[in-house]
Amino acid sequence: MAASAGVGVWLSGVLSSAKASPSVAKGRLLVTNKGDRTLSIVDPATHRQVAVIPEDGVTGHEVAASLDGKLAFVPIFGDAGVGKAGTDGRLIRVIDIDQAAIVGTVDLGRGLRPHAAVVCPRTGLLYVTTELANAVCIIDPTTLVVQGSIPTGAAQSHMLALSRDGQRGFTSNVKPGSVSVLDLQTRKLAKVIPVCEVTQRISLSHDDRLVFTSDQSTPRLAVIDAAALEFKQWVPLPGIGFGTASTADGDLLITLTGTNEVIRLDVSTMKVVGRLSVPKAPQEVLVRPDGAIAYVSCDASKQVAAIDLHRFAVETLIDVGADADGLAWAVG
Repeated sequence: MAASAGVGVWLSGVLSSAKASPSVAKGRLLVTNKGDRTLSIVDPATHRQVAVIPEDGVTGHEVAASLDGKLAFVPIFGDAGVGKAGTDGRLIRVIDIDQAAIVGTVDLGRGLRPHAAVVCPRTGLLYVTTELANAVCIIDPTTLVVQGSIPTGAAQSHMLALSRDGQRGFTSNVKPGSVSVLDLQTRKLAKVIPVCEVTQRISLSHDDRLVFTSDQSTPRLAVIDAAALEFKQWVPLPGIGFGTASTADGDLLITLTGTNEVIRLDVSTMKVVGRLSVPKAPQEVLVRPDGAIAYVSCDASKQVAAIDLHRFAVETLIDVGADADGLAWAVG
């Protein structure tokens, strides 16, 4: 746990860009801009957007990068929110990051609202939630062929997290308020775990032992035992939680969209140990592979906040596109 921030301490404000980051990892930050229907490529060394690629279709919300950092995969969800009336997307755009251009498209054959995209860290396979099919589809990222799918046993399977060993997948099912556990080896549903009335995003602890998702009606975080596949406990939060991500030292970062904050949770004690102001409507949070920086997409500001995790302070704000949301890291 970082010792730079105490409970209830507000560490707001943007540090001068002249103050160097603890380190700059090789790679690029990818950001989906729902309002512009584009993908931004950001240079982490300069904190600047260096390319913008039109998605050529209705809105993509999320993005994933191939293990070699060469390709980005953007599911084209549609022009509505989860469970709401609107266009049903059916495509997944494949973008060459160096060329900053679309180089392929996966067509799912019908409108399925593909949403969260995750590349398995062990196999390199691409997994994408398909909300209208109540399933997760499996795609070979080299041939762009759909290999099959895994049923989630629930509607509105919106977000997806994979264990690092490539054995398990976990989906958050929004309106059912549940978490589905997928066996990635047998490609079968292992279990559906009831959580609350409405949930949203999902992530795993740094050691893959715990699964986290936030109640969208009550300010509390659900904790699931990833081995026992059972609900473990509720953790009170100072606001409704949304995106989550684990730090290298095992803490959990949580965005609070209502109060425009990022909080830091000590997972060993399940206590909030830091609170940080960020621009309006923080969405997704991504921890850089070197563990030094966390990026938070801020939907209403057209910005991404870069947070120095050693000091738990906003290092700088990165200008991107309208309704910035999904984030991914492409290795260099």
